[in-house]
Amino acid sequence: MIDLSIAIVAYNDEKDVRNAVCSIVGHTAAIISKKIYIIDNSDKENRLPELAQEYPEVEYRSPGKNLGFGKGHNYVLDQLESRYHAVVNPDILLTEDSFPVLMDFLEQTGAGMAVPRILDGEGRLSAVYRRELTVADMGIRMFLPSHFKKRQAYHTMQDMDYGKPFQVPFAQGSFLVVQTGLFQQIGGFDERYFMYMEDADLCRRVNMASSLLYCPDTEVIHKWERGSHKDKKLRRMHVESMIRYFSKWGWKLW
Repeated sequence: MIDLSIAIVAYNDEKDVRNAVCSIVGHTAAIISKKIYIIDNSDKENRLPELAQEYPEVEYRSPGKNLGFGKGHNYVLDQLESRYHAVVNPDILLTEDSFPVLMDFLEQTGAGMAVPRILDGEGRLSAVYRRELTVADMGIRMFLPSHFKKRQAYHTMQDMDYGKPFQVPFAQGSFLVVQTGLFQQIGGFDERYFMYMEDADLCRRVNMASSLLYCPDTEVIHKWERGSHKDKKLRRMHVESMIRYFSKWGWKLW
């Protein structure tokens, strides 16, 4: 059994994936045994298979079609033979040796899953830590982002002390480290979500079975573009996933 498995689901973002892999390999101590899975949902030709030739820890997988985010990550779920597993977005960059810190954090706290400090490209803490989702909070976020600032600050947990660990109801799924056994036990991501809200669903199930904790001891960079706020097709998909989420977990309005 290896120490760590890492999954990156690619979709026409070869440059980002390559940068993410290079940052992982370059900043993770060699003493950590690891395997990096690239699940390629792309519909364009690319050179991602070459990463498996350049880096012995990389394994390339091509489903032959776009499975979506959650199902893409689940594509290797049954193959994982690791103590810990990381869900990593292509637009993540490591700037330090974060994985051993997060693995030790999980070991010491007994938590099922951990999320580090996630910074944007300007070095600011990203608002990716959220309280339990409500219809109102999602509606404000999607359609009224310039209003209800106090409510948005509460929802994104801006009142918390980010110098200390705390439990997170929902951490945006750009960078999560989970106990592999737990991830497999709960069945990975719910594949009924093609894209969006599958991370909220996963965090909820992790917190039901164990706990998701914020770890203040290490940080990563996420070049977050929030595509659904710019593209009408993606926004519609986001709304559809919201409906699926609340239909599953209950329509908590506020």
